[in-house]
Amino acid sequence: MRRDMDLIRQILLEIEEHSGNAENLYIKGYSHEQIAYHVYLLHDAGLVKAKILYGMGSVNPVSYTVFSMTWMGHEFLDACRDEGIWQKMKEIVEEQVKSAPFKILKGVLFKLVESKVSLAIQ
Repeated sequence: MRRDMDLIRQILLEIEEHSGNAENLYIKGYSHEQIAYHVYLLHDAGLVKAKILYGMGSVNPVSYTVFSMTWMGHEFLDACRDEGIWQKMKEIVEEQVKSAPFKILKGVLFKLVESKVSLAIQ
């Protein structure tokens, strides 16, 4: 399954809305399997603390419980919360390289936020 950064962002927004913990999230347009896999990715990346359950004899996550968002999860969510900044980051990345590692996406988001704040204080 391919990583979907829009789904990653949406899951973080949902977790925040549920006071940091969540299970069996419903996100329109995505299957339970897609959401479970992306919660696993968020946990693996250190953005959330979660318990991931796997199917019998399977390496695919089938269920999860998110206990909390980590500091880095909050940092990333704060950087991508604004829809305009999120779309601008996607435009920049897709225009230049089509796809990029998380570290690059996060860096672009942080630069866009920093630029917006810098303009506001000038």
